[in-house]
Amino acid sequence: MADPTPVIDDLRAESEELDRLVDRLAPERWALATPAPGWTVAHQIAHLAWTDRAALTAVTDADAFRALAMKALASGGSFVDEGAEENAGLPPAELLATWRSGRDALDRALRSAEPGARFPWFGPPMAVASMATARLMETWAHSLDVADALGVAPTPTDRLRHVARLGVRTRDFAYTVHGLTPPAEEFHVRLTAPGGEMWAYGPEDAPQRVTGPALDFCLLVTQRAHRDDLALTAEGPDADRWLDIAQAFAGPPGGGREPSGASGGPAEGSGR
Repeated sequence: MADPTPVIDDLRAESEELDRLVDRLAPERWALATPAPGWTVAHQIAHLAWTDRAALTAVTDADAFRALAMKALASGGSFVDEGAEENAGLPPAELLATWRSGRDALDRALRSAEPGARFPWFGPPMAVASMATARLMETWAHSLDVADALGVAPTPTDRLRHVARLGVRTRDFAYTVHGLTPPAEEFHVRLTAPGGEMWAYGPEDAPQRVTGPALDFCLLVTQRAHRDDLALTAEGPDADRWLDIAQAFAGPPGGGREPSGASGGPAEGSGR
């Protein structure tokens, strides 16, 4: 992506939409449970505040971020929960102010970054557009958890194109973190956008294919719904395997969510 401004703008819009959900919540509603085990609405916002600050550190101070990443690695995966706990107990107004100031600082840093700059991250290094896309993906995914707790049905937007594209681009990463060898050939992914148009990725003549609604694909790669509850179709054994392991977020394999008819609630994992 030559100009990262459109995805940075969409990241801001996605954050503002979530902000409107929580802006006037009564204090007791911040304690509502979300689908992520042990996480309240406050934990979801605190997690976003922590990861936005981590992204800001990556963009503005690579050495400081590498130290943070080493600390996260040493935690054995608990850094996700630790980051959420860090600010979840703050008074709601203070937590909101913390999240807003961090994401505003990140917005400014991304817009002023040098063209072609690359930043360290918990996965591969990221360009400006990639960092903004990753933050949009995570903001959208956690906004779904908040909306679920509040009994709100979000309306999907064409901002999902960024999440879908990231989901496709992280195919090989998903195989790798599961200890599997990625397929040599590309898949063809064809998705129906919220507005009805088609989003297509990969060779048209690829024998292995994934098709279905873009919303369902985005729910899958962010592990916000189980494959059994989604209208996605795979053609070919490797494409079929991918739909079982797909994840667009960095870190170890996430546990995903249980099918809607299963008991026991959502599974725990890094994707939360």
